[in-house]
Amino acid sequence: MGNFANKNLTDWHQLVESELKGGSSEDLIWDTPEEISIKPLYTAADLEGLEMSGQMPGFAPFSRGVRATMYANRPWTIRQYAGFATAQESNAFYKRNLAGGQKGLSVAFDLATHRGYDSDHPRVHGDVGKAGVAIDTVEDMKILFDGIPLNNVSVSMTMNGAVLPVLAAFIVAAEEQGCSKELLSGTIQNDILKEFMVRNTYIYPPAPSMRIVADIISYTAVEMPKFNSISISGYHMQEAGANLVQELAFTLANGKEYVSTAVNNGLDVDKFAPRLSFFFCVGMNFFMEVAKLRAARSLWARLMSDFHPKDPRSLMLRTHVQTSGVSLTEQDPYNNVIRTAYEAMAAVLGGTQSLHTNALDEAVALPSDFSARIARNTQLILSEETGITKVVDPLGGSYYIESLTASMEQEALKLIKKIDEMGGMTEAVANGMPKLMIEETAARRQARIDRGEEVIVGVNRYKNNDDDMPELLSIDNTAVREAQIQRTETIRKNRNKKEWMSAVDALTRGAENKENLLALSIEAMRQRATVGEVSEALEKVFTRYSATTRSVSGIYGSAYKKDAEFNDIQNKIKSFLNEEGRRPRMLVVKLGQDGHDRGAKIIATAFADIGFDVDIGPLFQTPEEAAREAIENDVHVIGVSSLAAGHNTLVPELINMLQEFNANEILVVCGGVIPPNDYEFLKNAGVAAVFGPGTNIPSAATKVIELIRQRSKAA
Repeated sequence: MGNFANKNLTDWHQLVESELKGGSSEDLIWDTPEEISIKPLYTAADLEGLEMSGQMPGFAPFSRGVRATMYANRPWTIRQYAGFATAQESNAFYKRNLAGGQKGLSVAFDLATHRGYDSDHPRVHGDVGKAGVAIDTVEDMKILFDGIPLNNVSVSMTMNGAVLPVLAAFIVAAEEQGCSKELLSGTIQNDILKEFMVRNTYIYPPAPSMRIVADIISYTAVEMPKFNSISISGYHMQEAGANLVQELAFTLANGKEYVSTAVNNGLDVDKFAPRLSFFFCVGMNFFMEVAKLRAARSLWARLMSDFHPKDPRSLMLRTHVQTSGVSLTEQDPYNNVIRTAYEAMAAVLGGTQSLHTNALDEAVALPSDFSARIARNTQLILSEETGITKVVDPLGGSYYIESLTASMEQEALKLIKKIDEMGGMTEAVANGMPKLMIEETAARRQARIDRGEEVIVGVNRYKNNDDDMPELLSIDNTAVREAQIQRTETIRKNRNKKEWMSAVDALTRGAENKENLLALSIEAMRQRATVGEVSEALEKVFTRYSATTRSVSGIYGSAYKKDAEFNDIQNKIKSFLNEEGRRPRMLVVKLGQDGHDRGAKIIATAFADIGFDVDIGPLFQTPEEAAREAIENDVHVIGVSSLAAGHNTLVPELINMLQEFNANEILVVCGGVIPPNDYEFLKNAGVAAVFGPGTNIPSAATKVIELIRQRSKAA
């Protein structure tokens, strides 16, 4: 064997300078959006002073995994998130997935259900069965799980606003299937603070919403020992634009707030903390995502130690992970298979307990059977073919990973301490601090993408001009809604009116006092109350919450200083002002019950920075409300942001309302998650332009100015 001379870091620096022809290794340092500096080389010196020495999997602080054997003994749970229109269709899909190797179920509900409305409510006619399954009663829940043994299959339910009636319906459906609640396993998300921050599918104000969280934790701790009472979610934060440090810090701060609430309500921390779970997003920054999951476990153990638990399981952070939805692109969609595979591997190397892999077509539609099979098989191949499950924590001891884990933990802790100084997460949310930080980060990232500084293959670089979109799944919203209404009407007609009324009235009284609201909701659903009726019974006391809409300013535009193209657009705005006597004015709206407002907020701030006068409509508007606001504000154009597929119903209604109000001069444009097949339909309905995912915002702004000019000349 050859004898090689020992070389040190100084030798390496000298060689780097030679290869860079006078440059230095510092030229290769990369600053992440989290403001963490990434060096080109890590050595043993980077581990000095870190607490990783001697840490083992299965022991606090669990950075190397919550179980000693991890996947070497039992692989992660393959838990695909799905819900399709009706309970019957979703049930058939679940059965196919279970037969194909899936181990657990994860239910997506439609937006009407999320917001506590029955399918016959006038505000949700465009939302029923879109982006998830419609659930109005116990009977829907029984159909959803028909033939699926709930004593053997764990079920995760993404539900927050209408968490009481939905969880209650699940419990009653299981009982009537023959499975007692003590045997139920799975998770209810029940993370309302996150809803006020990013996703917006809340119903009640923060204080009563937190009471609901506490009641569910209290009830399940005693009655449902195998069930996770809450899934504290960072996923939707990253999807809304949060960087990884923000996602980590805000998620753990939310968790800390829930624990404090439960303890302050008299619960022993060891009675519920072992059943807490977390939910993170994993995107395309591979090593940072691995480090984030490792840091999350370590930091949570340290935060929980302040509550002095006696059970070591109370220190464990157990998590589900979903690959990123926002990283998926409409353009060149087969690239999404590759993105999802890399993200799934990062999640597994980071030590997740369960995983959902997004499908290639989810940038524009619900997944088809074809795309869902590929997404599921991505996990099966990782588990069965790569050998990744044979070693516990295969990246443990990596100079880079361990150093990065420590950096993530340190930066997240700084942000958590800032939240503590504000009085905790409830106060921070009420103040709007987390939401504003996330929106600023989202605007900065969008500017980087539009400028080409952050590469998205197939979108802003290496574009494929072939129209290669796979066949997309389409939901007949009208048919779904009519079927739901018919079944619900039958249930209302046949139920015991006296028992139903007594149970619903008890809920309202319970909201006024300290009775456990989940226990009361179970009885109400057993008497065939609907999701909407339970929600309304509580709303009489709690009221329905309406958030104040705000947007950031100057963030997007600051990335374009001295940019010639950007300045050209601003000059067009100035010309418009000189000719028309005012700036072009836009109203940005979200129609229906879709609370995902990342796209709307980015458009609002970007167009404002470009020079438009921009109004932002409140969330959850009807087409009539949006039309009236547009007329009152004297706008030139309404920009409809769509994500949850209600546009084919709601946008034509908006245009009809403008015509009815004699406001044909107001243009309507659409943007967001809109399948290409819908473009022609929308344009035939009167939409002036459709901007799909990945649209360059300055280009879109230029197009909108041109459309306004054309409409002005035609008038």
